[in-house]
Amino acid sequence: MENLMLGFLTGGSLILAIGPQNLFVIEQGLKKNFVFTITTICAASDILLIFLGIFIYHIFDSISFEVEVILNIILIVFLLNYIKDKIGSLKKEYKIKNIERSQNFKNIILKTLGFTYLNPHVYSDTVFILGNLSKNFLLQEKFYFAFGASFASIIFFYSLGYMSSAFANFIKKKNTWKYINSFIIFFMSILAVYIAYDTFIHILIATRV
Repeated sequence: MENLMLGFLTGGSLILAIGPQNLFVIEQGLKKNFVFTITTICAASDILLIFLGIFIYHIFDSISFEVEVILNIILIVFLLNYIKDKIGSLKKEYKIKNIERSQNFKNIILKTLGFTYLNPHVYSDTVFILGNLSKNFLLQEKFYFAFGASFASIIFFYSLGYMSSAFANFIKKKNTWKYINSFIIFFMSILAVYIAYDTFIHILIATRV
C-alpha cells in the first residue's frame, strides 16, 4: 500500500507540470472536441510508458545521444508548426458553437499522439524518473508503484478534459479565444526555445568531449 501511494504521489506531482500536452487537452476540452478520445489516449499512453519505465527500465540505458537529439528536433518542428497554426487563428473570431468540431477524428488522434509521443519530457518523467525510483523494488512493489502512478494519470487527464469542457459554457466573449491562443503561443514559443537551447548545449558539450 505504501508503494501504491508513493506511485500515486510521484506520478501526480510529475504530471501536474504544465506542458504542451496538458495545454492541448485543456484547449480541446474547452471546445468540447473529442474530449473522451483525447483523454483516453493520453491516459492510456501514460500508463503504457509508466509500465515500460518501471519494468523495462534497463533497456533505456542503451539509448544513444543521437536518438535523443533527433527526438528533440522532431518536437521543436512539431511545436513550431502548432505555433504557426495558432498565430493564424488569432485573425479569426471564435464562437463555441462553430469550433466544437473544428478537427476531424483522424486529425485529433494524430495530434494527440504527437503531443504525447513526440515530447521527450514524457519519456523522462515516466521512463527515467519513475523507472529509476522503482528499480530496486521487489516485483510486487513495482506493480503497486505502477498502479499508483497510473491511477494519478487517469484522474488527472479525465479531470483536465472534462473540467475544461464544463468551463466552455461560460466562454461567451469574442476575445476569449484570442487570449487563450495567445497564451498557448507564448508558452509553446518559450518551450521550443528552451528545448532548442538545451539541445544545442548538449551537442556543444558532446563535440568537445
